Amino acid sequence: MKFIRQKSTGQIVHREMPHTDKTLDNAVHTYNIDKSDLEVVEENWTEDEWTLAVNNQLPYDVKRKADYPDIGDQLDDLYHAGIFSDGMAAKLKAVKEKHPKE
Repeated sequence: MKFIRQKSTGQIVHREMPHTDKTLDNAVHTYNIDKSDLEVVEENWTEDEWTLAVNNQLPYDVKRKADYPDIGDQLDDLYHAGIFSDGMAAKLKAVKEKHPKE
């Protein structure tokens, strides 16, 4: 598997299947990185290894956000636990009554 890595950061920036001579130019155009800072790398990775490599370079906040429960589920849990102020609980209750679960 061939992909493009930014030399200065070591970050994987682009992958095109099939890889052609234009792949590097496409990476330059897509990511606006100077061509001299890019290199073609070839690894014998499976798709799972590729996914792991790309995901490992994501910032913590992106990885964390993907693992959190849906914000609606979080808020619903807070509502049912009685954590909200009386005013906020009343507003949420009004919405729940206006739009009941089907």
